[in-house]
Formats: sequence, C-alpha cells, structure tokens
Amino acid sequence: MRPPGGPGRRAENRGRVRIPAPNLPSMTHEAESRKAAVRRLERGAPLHRSLDVTRPKAWIRLDGDVRHAVRHGALAPSHGWLTGVHGPGWRGLWDRAADRVRETPDEARLALALCDPDGRIRQAALAHAAGRPEVLPLVAVRAADWAQPVRARALAVLREQLPAASHESLAVTAPVILRLGRRLRGGAAAELLDGLLRHGDVARVNTLLLGCPDGPTRRAALSAVLDRGLYSGLGLALVAAGDHDPVVQERAASAAVAADEPDATVPVLLGSRSGRVRAAGVTALRGAGRHAEAEPYLYDRSGRTRACARWVLRQGGRDPVAAYRAACTGPDVPDRAPLGLGECGTRSVDAPLLRELTAHGGGRVRAAAVAGLRLLDAVEPARMRALLDDPEPAVVREAKRALYG
Repeated sequence: MRPPGGPGRRAENRGRVRIPAPNLPSMTHEAESRKAAVRRLERGAPLHRSLDVTRPKAWIRLDGDVRHAVRHGALAPSHGWLTGVHGPGWRGLWDRAADRVRETPDEARLALALCDPDGRIRQAALAHAAGRPEVLPLVAVRAADWAQPVRARALAVLREQLPAASHESLAVTAPVILRLGRRLRGGAAAELLDGLLRHGDVARVNTLLLGCPDGPTRRAALSAVLDRGLYSGLGLALVAAGDHDPVVQERAASAAVAADEPDATVPVLLGSRSGRVRAAGVTALRGAGRHAEAEPYLYDRSGRTRACARWVLRQGGRDPVAAYRAACTGPDVPDRAPLGLGECGTRSVDAPLLRELTAHGGGRVRAAAVAGLRLLDAVEPARMRALLDDPEPAVVREAKRALYG
C-alpha cells in the first residue's frame, strides 16, 4: 500500500527510458562453454576435444580464458615438467627455465603453459612447440604476444614449422594468424603467411582456398591465386560457383569472366546457386556475343541476375520490357515475370496487367504480381486487403508489405 498522495510505481516509472536486456541465456551458455574448455584441458583432454579447433576465435578466447582462470585462482596448473618447480611455488621461475626441461608434456599441459599469464612460462613453453602441430594455432597467438621475447620465439617457431605444416594444421592455424594480423603486434606472422601463400607450394594455397572453412582465409588464398595466375578461367568459375563467401564469389567470378573463356566458364557460372555468380555468367554472355541466351534469366530468383539479363538483352538490341509483357500475357506465365515487369515497366501501361495477374491460378505468379505493383507504386489498398486471405503464404506476405511497408 503506497502512502496517501504519493506516486504509485506506474507513475514513478512513467517516462523512464527502457533499456532492452541482453540475451542472457546465449551469453551464459557461451561463457559456460568457454569455462568448460579450460576445465577439460585441466583434466588432460586433447585440444580437439576441448574446443572447436576450426574456429579461430576459439583459440584466441582460450588464451584469455586460461589467463583469467589462473589470475583469479580458478586454475593452478603445475609446470614442474617445464621448470622443476612443483606445487604453489611454481611462480618462482628461474630465468633459464627452458634449459631445465625434465619431460615432454602432453598437449593439454603444453597448451595451458602457452596461455599462462607469466611471460617466462609462455616463452619457455615455446621450446616444446616445435613438431607439435596440435598447438601451432597457439604458437600463432603467441606471435602477437605483448612481450617481445615471447613474440620473437613464437615467430621463430612459426617460420620453421609453417612451411612444413600438414594441410589440416595449416587450415586451422592460418585463420588464427589472419585474425591476429589486425592486432598491433600481429603483423609479422601475417606477413609470414602472406609470403607462404605468394611464394610457397601451390598445394598449400589450394588447401586453404578449397578446404578451409574460414572465409577470410579463403579470401587471402584467392588473392594469392589471382596474383600468381594459378588458375584457368574454368578453375576460377568452379571456385566462384562452389564457395559460399560473397567476397570469394565476387572476385573469383569476375576473374573467370575476365579470363575470356566463355565456353568453359559460362555454364559453370550460370549453374551456381548464388545470384551474384549467375549474374556474372549472364554478363559474360554479352562478351561472347550470345545476347539471346540471357532471356531465360529475366525470370531468375535473383534481382541482380534479372537486372544483368535486362542489360545484356538491351546490348543485343532487344527490349526486355516487351519480353516481360509477352511472358505475362502468355499461357504459361513464368513465376517471376510479373516481378521483373514491375522492376522495369511503366505504371500507366503495366499496372492493369499486373492487377489481372493477382487473380492468376499460380500462387507464385500472384505474389510476384503484388510485388510488381508495389514497385510501380500502383497499389490499390482494397485489392491488397482482399489478398490478405489468399491461401498462398507468399501472396499474403507481399500484400502486407504493399500495405504496411
């Protein structure tokens, strides 16, 4: 019960700015997952069972998480294998710890040492990293270390190990190097990788371009391919058609078109699932003098591809608007013909035809007609409201968009 005359809670809260709460469940899950990775390493689990080794961020976060856990007492790894010092007194490291090695550590203990807050431990642990491909990504992390002695030793290990690394090890290490290359001290390792791609074994370039799941790494590999002229037009077209990274698709497709091998490249580009790659294939038809072959792509699901098809037809002396009108009045209307007409037609001429097509028997045609009317700014609210009860969900979506934006 509030005091007489006093403001109620609603009155107190009125006018206050509401700040949306963060997505706490997902944040909590991520934090717990990262803590679990550290705990698994503490129990001796190998790295591939402790974290997702294919994600460069996982390695970078592991470094920070181990350091945080040690500093706050949640983790107290013994480095007796490294220094000869056991128990809680291990912080009293000898200056020449690396020369007092007593045994070969397993990868979990080596990983914890490479991430330790004490720079002398990190530096000494690097002496064990040579010939241990499972920790090479952590060596890459140390190559961007703030401590110069640690950084210098890590770069020396990378310089020796990276050219001879297996394809699998290179595919998980290169993304870490590239991520850290944006840091203040990460440039040296990035230059080392760049030199390997531009002057090293072609098989390693192929490994990263065709087999690495990390998009930025595939972009770097593609840059090396283009600079070295390693692939034919067909090879570049296959890269563009098979990759899902938009930058790789764009650059590879453009290079494939520039190779001027249309008989080999155009079928591959046009068969891609990506609209931007199909658009490049349609554009290549103009250079090959095959303008008429662009007409089927007037009805492509990609707006970019449709626009390129219209341009190619115009370059060949044909009017795409006339082609759309003919398609929309024919017996078998292509699904996206009304949409294409809305993209390039005129309201006074084409809006009546599109209104008729809102009653077409094909749901996709009706939806495309509604979208075309919206593009022509020829929406009739009453007609759109009636279409809100259409059995085709796509028609309802387009009608709502036409009415409410």
